[in-house]
Amino acid sequence: MEFFGIKWVGVNPENGHKLLLSLAFIALVVVLSRTLRWLVGIALRRTDHASIQTKFWTRQGISLLGAVILILGLLSIWFSDPTRLATALGLVSAGLAFALQQPVTAIAGYFVILRGSTFNVGDRISMGGVRGDVLRLGFIQTTIMEMGQPPSVQGADPAMWVKSRQFTGRIVTVSNAKVFSEPVYNYTRDFPFIWEEMAIPITYQADRAKVETILLDAAVRFAGNPAEIAQGAKQDLQARFGVDPIDLDPKVFFRITDNWLELTVRFIVTTHRIRSTKDAMSRHIIAALDAAGIGIASATYDIVGLPPIEVRATGIKNVE
Repeated sequence: MEFFGIKWVGVNPENGHKLLLSLAFIALVVVLSRTLRWLVGIALRRTDHASIQTKFWTRQGISLLGAVILILGLLSIWFSDPTRLATALGLVSAGLAFALQQPVTAIAGYFVILRGSTFNVGDRISMGGVRGDVLRLGFIQTTIMEMGQPPSVQGADPAMWVKSRQFTGRIVTVSNAKVFSEPVYNYTRDFPFIWEEMAIPITYQADRAKVETILLDAAVRFAGNPAEIAQGAKQDLQARFGVDPIDLDPKVFFRITDNWLELTVRFIVTTHRIRSTKDAMSRHIIAALDAAGIGIASATYDIVGLPPIEVRATGIKNVE
């Protein structure tokens, strides 16, 4: 059978030579690509954020360069006539667009992720309903180390048994095509901190100023001093995006309810220390409230009135 000027069935000296040359070329490109990636891994063995990002982008560049060289090399081996090559590319492209819509979309999503710096390896993201840290970015799929769900989304699908933002141990792959149909939430790309809140209900008779002082002290002591941990990131964010000055200092907000006064402390914390920080703050707040003799409020109900109650006793006999 002859197709596009190439005899695809039957072995002859011409196509046999091209087949052997193609196999040797593929093996050479694969070996060189893996060798370069291995050398990059050796040269950038440090685990700091800058080294991880440099290693990630270098390896992505090697993979892209290898894929381009492989495609161009195979095309140059099998197609010596530009006219046949153009015809073949047109038919193949049409066939791929129809039969491989999802993989083609995923590959396009891969380039969107790279070009738009949507996320890097090591970033904490939420993509396609999966929350966690990016382990690997491939041409088709993104590999994520899954984490549990915070209380506000514990009813989301899929269900989790880890009820906080800590790793579950599952490795999840998500199609890169999700960047076109769903939002991608990045917790660490431009500002590696997030705002957290803790709400404490107290009675209206409690010492509100004392509770506020306790909450602020816990936030500064365990979440860190914002001027030290996030000042550089704050200035970079404001310079790059022109946002209004960001207030990083912890602050307590009051909210009046029917049953209690709710005090909410708002503070910033690094994305990978949320549960441990809130645990330490909770222990400190409880101990400080106990020392001050202040209790945490709970739901109460006032009975404002009762209907008349009449009790009748019938059929009672005295027994001697």
